[in-house]
Amino acid sequence: MQFKHPELLWGLLLLLIPIIVHLFQLRRFKKTPFTNVKFLKKVVSESRRSSTLKKWLLLLSRILLLAALVIAFAQPFFADKTALKTKEMVIYLDDSFSMQAKKDNTTLLDDAIQNLIQSIPQDQKFSLFTNTKVFKEVSIKNLQNDLLLLRPSAAQLKLSEIALKGNTLFSSNENTLKNLIIVSDFQERMEMQPLDSLFRTTTHLVLTRSDIVENISIDSVYMNPTSSENIEVVALISASYDLESTPISLFNENELIAKTAVTFDKNRRAKVNFTLPTDEAIQGRIELLDGALSYDNQLYFNIDSKEKIKILVIGETQSDYLKRIFTADEFEVKISTLNNLNYGELNNQNLIVLNELNSIPNPLAISLKSFVGDNGNVIVIPAKEIDITSYNQFLSNYYGTSYAESINADRNISGINFSHPLYRNVFEEKVVNFQYPKVFQYLKTKSKAPSILSYQDRNPFVLGVDKVYVFTAAISAENSNFKSSPLIVPTLYNMGINSLKLPQLYQNLGSRIEIELPVQLPKDHILKVVKDELEFIPEQKSFANKVSILFRENPSKDGIFKIMNKETVLKNLSFNFSRHESDLKYLDFNTISASTKNESIQTLFEDLENDDAINELWKWFIILAAAFMLAEVLIQKYL
Repeated sequence: MQFKHPELLWGLLLLLIPIIVHLFQLRRFKKTPFTNVKFLKKVVSESRRSSTLKKWLLLLSRILLLAALVIAFAQPFFADKTALKTKEMVIYLDDSFSMQAKKDNTTLLDDAIQNLIQSIPQDQKFSLFTNTKVFKEVSIKNLQNDLLLLRPSAAQLKLSEIALKGNTLFSSNENTLKNLIIVSDFQERMEMQPLDSLFRTTTHLVLTRSDIVENISIDSVYMNPTSSENIEVVALISASYDLESTPISLFNENELIAKTAVTFDKNRRAKVNFTLPTDEAIQGRIELLDGALSYDNQLYFNIDSKEKIKILVIGETQSDYLKRIFTADEFEVKISTLNNLNYGELNNQNLIVLNELNSIPNPLAISLKSFVGDNGNVIVIPAKEIDITSYNQFLSNYYGTSYAESINADRNISGINFSHPLYRNVFEEKVVNFQYPKVFQYLKTKSKAPSILSYQDRNPFVLGVDKVYVFTAAISAENSNFKSSPLIVPTLYNMGINSLKLPQLYQNLGSRIEIELPVQLPKDHILKVVKDELEFIPEQKSFANKVSILFRENPSKDGIFKIMNKETVLKNLSFNFSRHESDLKYLDFNTISASTKNESIQTLFEDLENDDAINELWKWFIILAAAFMLAEVLIQKYL
């Protein structure tokens, strides 16, 4: 038994008062001779014994009365040790998209929010965080509206990250009892990890899951050109349960332009094709109906009119083969001799090809260095006879590249770096037997740049990455048959395509997204991104011939956004949430390490309340005091 006010127990010293009074009331009887009346002596003796018993009973009742009153004012109680400790509470509420699953005709997230509002005491202070928001030191009365407005997000914290973040919301006081409550459906991607061992916290898990796990998801969309007049948009669909078919629709903005039924295979996968005209701009939305997760029931994409990549070829030799590779439907190619070169046009290009120049004049080298610094791209193809010094003055700025002596020897171009970014998705498998192109003369080269194509002796034929690509031999007909090789097309074409990062059909939110627009902005002008009432300015960097835009936190919603220069729409961009949450696979709840595991928020808070319960006894002692007071009255009246 413990006391709320133990200092009042000093009041038990008051018990001395009735004892002292009782002692003073004791009398000594003096013998006095009297006539021999035997009967009278017997009555007196019995009266004395009765009086003594009465006094002792009164003393006992008064002592117990005072003791009960003193103890009652000291407020005795029974409680566990943890009930007397100061407690802190931090709650993690999973608001990921998987919490859109239905339970009793409401989503798991809404059900968890309602249970928290009903279960948390109104005056209790606590901290709550989700995958995207943090509420520190609040009460449920102040937090209620924010919780009701909470919507699912694409973010998902791992269990270890939940423990780390939750620990930052606790105080540094080691004497408090820290309760971390995790409310989630515990998807597999949260990654199981022991929690109690990380920090000195008591971890309580609350499992909330839907009884029926059925979901259909539009996983991805890609474009498949079929002819010069048409393109094919292919959507990949998946289901988490056995399903024969489901209707799916294609919209251009809000106009329905196609609708079909998609049929699933035995692996619960499906593919649906939509044929669209090549020259038509599409702000597309593919949509299906599904009663489970709603965020993956639509996927946005857009097909804009193509921006042509600007290429300038500088050279004295025949350059028609470049026009056949850089076709007019995707590229805008200009060819100029060195003598007729307009240096003012350099910064307007995306790619400059030095096509077998005998030397690189110093003014051109300076202009090219500035061009590359502004995110331009350069391909260097040397002539058979060159001024090595002038070339090296330019090349030495990139990966420490330099030409050495010229080697007069036949060499097969037999090495292909299949892992180089230039050849990504070009080869289905490594090619080992094909007719190797060859050169008759090449330049020995030193460079830290990765090799793209190499000779049989492993010396590089083409090297570089990103902005600058360097050939080590002339590819004119008198020195090489490389122009007749199938390798020339993907090599030069991808160099051209990579010179401008064109937007894809759509981008996935939650990752770093960078695009480039071939637009020249006046000084101090900025681009903005707009969708309906939402408008924001993204991170951007202007170059002489393009603008690089970087998306990090914004946008936070899916849809089709417009990139605008003042009131002019430059480009449409589609953003979609990643489909990670669509795979409804869960951790084994029984194997997760925690202090307690619960399937109900109400049950957890009832248990916590019981652990904190204090059984107060002062009322019982008041009742005892009243009983002893009554006993005293009865003793005095009837004894």
